[in-house]
Amino acid sequence: MKSFPYQISNLEEYHQAYQKSIKQPAQFWEEIAQNFIWKKKWDSVSEWNFKDPKIEWFKGAQLNITENCLDRHLNKFGDQAAIIWEPNNPNEQNRVLTYNDLYKQVCQFSHVLKNNGVKKGDTVCIYMGMIPELAIAVLSCARIGAIHSVVFGGFSAQSISDRLHDAKSEFVITCDGAFRGQKNIPLKSVIDEALISCPFVKRVIVYSRTQIPLNMIEGRDTWWEEEIKKIETKNCNIFEAEVMEAEDPLFILYTSGSTGKPKGVVHSTAGYMIYTNYTFINTFQYQTNDIFFCTADIGWITGHSYLLYGPLSAGATTVLFEGIPTWPNASRLWDIIDKFKINTLYTAPTAIRSLMSYGLEPLKGKDLSSLKVLGTVGEPINEEAWHWYNTNIGKNKCPIVDTWWQTETGGILISNLAGITPAIPSFATLPMPGIVPCLIDENGKEIEENNVSGNLCIKQAWPSIIRTTFGDHERCRKTYFSTYENKYYTGDGAFRDANGNYRITGRVDDVLNVSGHRIGTAEIENAINQHKGVIESAVVGYPHDIKGQGIYAYIIYNKNIDDVIALNNNITQTVSNIIGPFAKLDKIQFVNGLPKTRSGKIMRRILRKIAENDLNNLGDTTTLLDPNVVNEIKNGRI
Repeated sequence: MKSFPYQISNLEEYHQAYQKSIKQPAQFWEEIAQNFIWKKKWDSVSEWNFKDPKIEWFKGAQLNITENCLDRHLNKFGDQAAIIWEPNNPNEQNRVLTYNDLYKQVCQFSHVLKNNGVKKGDTVCIYMGMIPELAIAVLSCARIGAIHSVVFGGFSAQSISDRLHDAKSEFVITCDGAFRGQKNIPLKSVIDEALISCPFVKRVIVYSRTQIPLNMIEGRDTWWEEEIKKIETKNCNIFEAEVMEAEDPLFILYTSGSTGKPKGVVHSTAGYMIYTNYTFINTFQYQTNDIFFCTADIGWITGHSYLLYGPLSAGATTVLFEGIPTWPNASRLWDIIDKFKINTLYTAPTAIRSLMSYGLEPLKGKDLSSLKVLGTVGEPINEEAWHWYNTNIGKNKCPIVDTWWQTETGGILISNLAGITPAIPSFATLPMPGIVPCLIDENGKEIEENNVSGNLCIKQAWPSIIRTTFGDHERCRKTYFSTYENKYYTGDGAFRDANGNYRITGRVDDVLNVSGHRIGTAEIENAINQHKGVIESAVVGYPHDIKGQGIYAYIIYNKNIDDVIALNNNITQTVSNIIGPFAKLDKIQFVNGLPKTRSGKIMRRILRKIAENDLNNLGDTTTLLDPNVVNEIKNGRI
């Protein structure tokens, strides 16, 4: 039984949908768009070129995304949980917001924003912990037509200042502090430091979460709770949604750039809404009343698309978790799954490998029988972690969707559909309907055949593709659309097998050229991680007199090392056996941790500099999850 008319329910339907989506894209997406509420229908479904680039979907249409995420569900799902919030401390009471509750609180905070001077088209910086008020702030911005710019609650004051300047944000929403594991993060203090260089900020709205002492600046800072009290009338529970054009910006989300200056990726309203809804329903095979748990922070694109907008637009129940998977112990995720009878878990391979390192003891006594679908996001998952996830969490009965996409793509581009299209360990597999991938060789020519590797590009626009980089459209053109003519360049390499399945091999700048052999770092890491005792690894290239590039491996090992030389040889032999002798590891450094962003991505730029002995140009390390790791690695360099 389909929960949605456009839900794919078998392999034949996938192939039919895919063929229609690439041969008749306008008709395909128009039929899906008919299922949403619009203030005014579109004049044309899509007009685009990758040269300028200029991309428009549902031009002429008018809507508000929050009416599709909230208002339209009130009659049918008003008393159903929209958000289940699980606090950092398992002893603290969780909160459940029904669709009625969420609608009411978004309307209330929309009044607060309006009363504090926020207007349609303004950009609002949101710097909060993972609490329901973060979701309410995001949706309230969308309701009044303001552009939200969520900054992960862990970035430094300098990073926030850079983003405030770039987005020209005159308004900030924050908390006094945030709980994350054993940490109490002083968010408001970080904002105060950032705003020393941002005198243009007019208003800071502060939600009280941790009750730590604060410095509130009169005339600029105000308490969320006090602002709510000011508008508590019988009419404040209703706020008429602002009418937005289909191509009006919905949000800006910053992603790291090769120049060091973050890029403000801009997503529009209608296309983003349609695509995140479609991919959520189909990738995870969402069924009405399923409970969906995405562990990503809302500060990242995964949290935007598959914790908030995708699930809420489908009338789903989404779980919002304040803490981390390993605190107060490594059973935390499994306890949450059992507590709320969660049906889908969507998390990062980094988290899976971290939990693997604790063994099976944390899983004892955990039921997990409510799970129907598992998912991974953020990086390619290595085979060992895939099998551990499949066996111990999914009990060999839950399909695993290995999703590949980017901040710039807005939604999932390549993934198997849970239980519908085949899953292959370490492969993202087949493209979503509407996505036309291709592989380009080193001479810029498209590779037509299969069983080949190349640079991954997309040939056709899809509804949620990046529209521009905020304030610098030329940067958008140069970064994504100038490398290969009439193609969106992902910056990733991929392998396509005999059946057209795609395996992402890592960033192209993470492809090593060793004695004329091009090897993806993800491929080498996957081989290393198959060695018993290896928890995680990261591989970079460094200048080598004979090979051009040598292979430098940083490895986290979970056992005492009695004989380093023997272990080095064993791991090197494992890699040679899996990939070939040309992939011989030149240097292996055993480390206690790797430099990661808070979204779980390994900062290979830093590791590359250390491998090259360029220790004075490591760049900003303050935004790492644990900056101390870098010093440990520097001191242990070989």
